[in-house]
Formats: sequence, C-alpha cells, structure tokens
Amino acid sequence: MERKHFNLNENYASDFSDVPSEAEVQQKRRNRLRQDDELLRKPNFIGLLHRQKEAPKMATKRFAVDMLDKEEGKRMRYHQLQTLDAYNRHKKMVNDYLTLYGGKLEDLKRDSSKDRTDMDVIYENQKFLWDDEDISELTWDQRLAKRYWDKLYKEYTVCDLSLFKENKIGFRWRTEKEVISGKGQFSCGTKTCSEAEGLRSWEVNFAYMESGEKKNALVKSRLCAECSFKLNYRHKKKEVTGKPLKSKKSHKKSSDKKKKSKKKKSKHHDEEAPSSSSSNKARRDVSSSSGEEEIWKKPLQVETEKTREDEFDEYFSGMFL
Repeated sequence: MERKHFNLNENYASDFSDVPSEAEVQQKRRNRLRQDDELLRKPNFIGLLHRQKEAPKMATKRFAVDMLDKEEGKRMRYHQLQTLDAYNRHKKMVNDYLTLYGGKLEDLKRDSSKDRTDMDVIYENQKFLWDDEDISELTWDQRLAKRYWDKLYKEYTVCDLSLFKENKIGFRWRTEKEVISGKGQFSCGTKTCSEAEGLRSWEVNFAYMESGEKKNALVKSRLCAECSFKLNYRHKKKEVTGKPLKSKKSHKKSSDKKKKSKKKKSKHHDEEAPSSSSSNKARRDVSSSSGEEEIWKKPLQVETEKTREDEFDEYFSGMFL
C-alpha cells in the first residue's frame, strides 16, 4: 500500500467550504496594497506605434522625488496660508486664480453703484424740524436720520448767503464741533466767514420746501456787518437785541458813588441847620462851592472792557426774550 504524506504548513480547506483561508486573505491584501500604492505604479505611455505598453511594476527614483516635492509643496502652502490674515489670503487666492485661469481683476469686482453709506441715508431722509412722532412707526432710514437730528444744536443756525441777490438763503443747525469752536455764536454764522467782531443777532422766518410741502420755521443767526447786509439785501429782518447788563465792576463803582454822595449831603444838612438865618447869597455860595468840591472829589469815569462773563450775561439775556 502506498503512503500519502501531507504538508503541515499548508492550510487545509474543504472544496465545499465558502470561507477563504487565512493565506488567501493575506495574499489579496498584499495585491490590493500593491495596486493602490502610487509609488509602485507608473502611468501608461503612448509609443511610436500608438500602442499602450504596460508600465513596470516598480516606480523610478525620479517619480518618487517628484511625489515627495509635491507633498512638501502642499504642506508649505498650507502653513503659508495659515500665517496670512484674511485680506492677504484672499488677495493671494485671487492672484493665483488669475494666473492659472486667466482673466482681469475688473471682472471679479462687484457692482457698487447701488451701495449707500449712512450719510447717504441721512441726506435722503433728513428734515429741518421733526414732529413728535412714534419711533416704532418710522422706518430704519427715518430713525437713523432722526437720531442724527437729535444730536444737532438748534439754538443758532449756520447760513449760506451765496445766492443772497436771488433771495435764496440756506440755513442748517450747528454740529457739536461748531459749537465747541464758537461758530455761529462767537464768530459769524455764515458758512464761509469767520469774523468775530461787530456781530448782530437776527431773527428770520425761514420758508423752505420739504417733501413737496411748503413749511416755515423761525430761526436765529448771528452775523457780522457785511453778512448782515447780505441777509437784509431784499427784506429787512428783525434784529434781536437784549437789555445791556451792567458789569460787576461798574455796579460796585456806582454803589460807592451813591454812598459818598449820601454822606456828603448829610454833612451839608447838619452844617446848614444852625445857620438858618444866613442870607440866600451865602447859601448859593455854599451850594456852588459844594458842587465844585463834588466835581473834584468824584472818581474819573473810565470805560472798562467787557469781560467774558459779561458777554455770557448779554448772550443769555438775549436768549430769553
């Protein structure tokens, strides 16, 4: 009888079994890795006779170096983009896009013809005088214009007299910067004039058109002599004048003069009482001499310059007329 020898290293599997052996699984895994590895594959090339030849299984050293450089370039570009801010990153991407795909930078610019700034919204919805309206009923544009109007100072106005010969005069309220600098109050209220002497206050009935409706407003403006002439070129406006207030120094001097005059009168009365039998001529001499003495004893009246406090007093007195 013949003896059969079995190799123990071989995996035993039945012909009727559907489960692959461990050796087959490992072999399939090796084949799959060998097929997926780009370093072990080389693309097909077209020969002289336009025939595709099979690539060798092993990649060349040059191909491996190119792949390494490609991966290293990706890594460096990634870290370079991470170091840039948003604007420079966007700028680099746009330049790369134009370099690779061509075109012009003007083609990528957005249409800004319909853009509006906050000042554009305020100009479109501005009003010279706002009524006491409910804010909830206003639109967003109107609320923005109303909020800007609330920050303006409506005591004095700044005027535009460029068309005064045509009887067209423009008025607007003052901003915070103009109030701090004294424009329109301590200097001429004309837009192009900065004269600070000889200012006069004028009250004008300002008639204007707003949203197709004619409206009137009573405004005050302080102008120099030349600008006042331009303002009253066609019609005489009402000038606002207040009662001049006496300064503190002049008030003290007048009170001192009154006290001295009262003391002198009382002395003269005491001297004249015992000498009641004297003649009228003596009385006249005494009165004339006393009058001359009072003239020489009175202090010299010197005109003092108005201080800043006096100017503020005059200004506030004109406000509450």
